[in-house]
Amino acid sequence: MGEGGSMRAMAWLALAVALGASTPAWARDRPVVAELFTSEGCSSCPPADALLAELARSRPDVLALAFHVTYWDRLGWPDPFALAAATARQRAYAAALGLDSLYTPQLVVDGRIDVVGSDRGGVLAALRRAAADRAEPVALRLSREGGGIVVEIGAGAPGQRGALLLVGYDPLRRTRVARGENAGATLTEANIARGLAVAAEWRGEALTARAAPPEGERLAAILQAPDGRVLGAARLD
Repeated sequence: MGEGGSMRAMAWLALAVALGASTPAWARDRPVVAELFTSEGCSSCPPADALLAELARSRPDVLALAFHVTYWDRLGWPDPFALAAATARQRAYAAALGLDSLYTPQLVVDGRIDVVGSDRGGVLAALRRAAADRAEPVALRLSREGGGIVVEIGAGAPGQRGALLLVGYDPLRRTRVARGENAGATLTEANIARGLAVAAEWRGEALTARAAPPEGERLAAILQAPDGRVLGAARLD
């Protein structure tokens, strides 16, 4: 489904939020970030959800995340995982990538490659391209401290800056859909984003940020440049 609208690309700090210790996760050779924009109300989305679940299960070099958008909810099935922040994030990508409208299933790879999420060949090609073109990543280290999250960000190249996004996600959920385009189906979905929070603004120097964990069983961190390019990424189960 498409939704028109053109947004300014410099709105990236608002792109994602309506807003003992464990073994830390260090990410120097970072995973490629694959973000699927999907909805349980969209009949074209289950194949893309299945492909994302396959990536989550079999590709440790990929950080696969599903962002359930809100604009399908009015058509008969309110997606229980839909987030206004997911829709805002997709709008920000549309502006940054020069797209005229929103659609599902859309996969955005490393913040800069747009591909239909159910197109297996296109998705795998985009992942290969992103891995080949990836610049030296900014190191991230995630750990839990008491009830909070600590993120250590390494220094970057001169002039680099970005926003640190925390994503809480559930690794697996099954939903029986009663109405809408997928009525009668039981959907199995992976790595569903449940909470997003911008934890810090990064200006190229080493930085330690502390934040409350967003909702979700697991945690990922994404460091993005103002134009949406992924500079660093890490996950903490």
